[in-house]
Amino acid sequence: MSSPRQTPLHRVHEALGATFTEFAGWRMPLRYSGDTAEHNAVRNSAGLFDLTHMGEIRISGPQAAEALDYALVANASAIKPGRARYTMICNATGGVLDDLIVYRLGEQEFLVVANAANAAVVSAELAERLGGFDAEHQDVSDDYALIAVQGPNAVAILAPLTDTDLAEVKYYAGYRSQVAGKDVLLARTGYTGEDGFELFTAPGDAEAVWQALTESGAQHGLQPAGLSCRDTLRLEAGMPLYGNELSADLTPFQASLGRVVKLDKPGDFVGKDALAAAAEKPTERTLVGLSTDQRRAPRHGYRVLDADGAEIGVVTSGAPSPTLGHPIGMAYVDRDHSEPGTQLQVDIRGNNVAVQVVELPFYRRNA
Repeated sequence: MSSPRQTPLHRVHEALGATFTEFAGWRMPLRYSGDTAEHNAVRNSAGLFDLTHMGEIRISGPQAAEALDYALVANASAIKPGRARYTMICNATGGVLDDLIVYRLGEQEFLVVANAANAAVVSAELAERLGGFDAEHQDVSDDYALIAVQGPNAVAILAPLTDTDLAEVKYYAGYRSQVAGKDVLLARTGYTGEDGFELFTAPGDAEAVWQALTESGAQHGLQPAGLSCRDTLRLEAGMPLYGNELSADLTPFQASLGRVVKLDKPGDFVGKDALAAAAEKPTERTLVGLSTDQRRAPRHGYRVLDADGAEIGVVTSGAPSPTLGHPIGMAYVDRDHSEPGTQLQVDIRGNNVAVQVVELPFYRRNA
């Protein structure tokens, strides 16, 4: 078995005393000071993440937009240069292979960012689906380190390090820029429910950019943050995790994300017929939020029961919420038990714990 890969920031994480975990073939920082402290830093000030494990694929050429229109559920042709779009790549039966962010860097150039665990699958699928189009596929994951600064103080931390007017950088935008004198792709995106930026740098520039952000953030409460708090942050924000809320057996409509499927875009795309059928027929189960005032949290795989104890769903994600102060979870449940306010139960290791269906997301930042 091969050793897990290390990011260009590995020495930095070691110096910070990080606890590491192996994830998707990478040795990644799980936590530094502690899960709750890092979570609260992102909510109240800012957190600094190493996300180099994500995959990046460049699609370029005269028919790059048309090729992505066919390969993905998004209308890539409608993305303007400098903007980005959250989307998905589906199989022929409408199942989700991964959720993605697509940046349009120019008229004939796109950058597709895939989840670490699915990067190889996404790259291979895109390469195959581009056949017949005048477009070039290039897996450029090794060309990038990826650093994210997330939280209400993100603008104040980043602004002194760049000439880019951050007030002009819209949410889901991505521009070539400089940070701390280094060339970056500066994107205003994130996976925490907070405002923030993701900086795609050359691997050799990652330490300098990280250090500059650390120094700028010292007066703004910036803390390094690991993968563990990232999971509770995205859960509070109601954001799906592949392998939990999304899979090849589930369509975007089942995940209440049918809005990303652009059935009215010109031409055919992979999974269109299956997704069109799914759009017309309500799913038997749908994704909901669960909240409880009990001590124990619903966890992935736990059974969801109705008031009479009959199984009507399964928990996909769950954890104590540091922001809300009580456990929360997401679950797929039978549609007739999905209305907010519905009282249900979760079988937590043989004990039925009372939960209530609530609207997603659990947490929404102030604009």
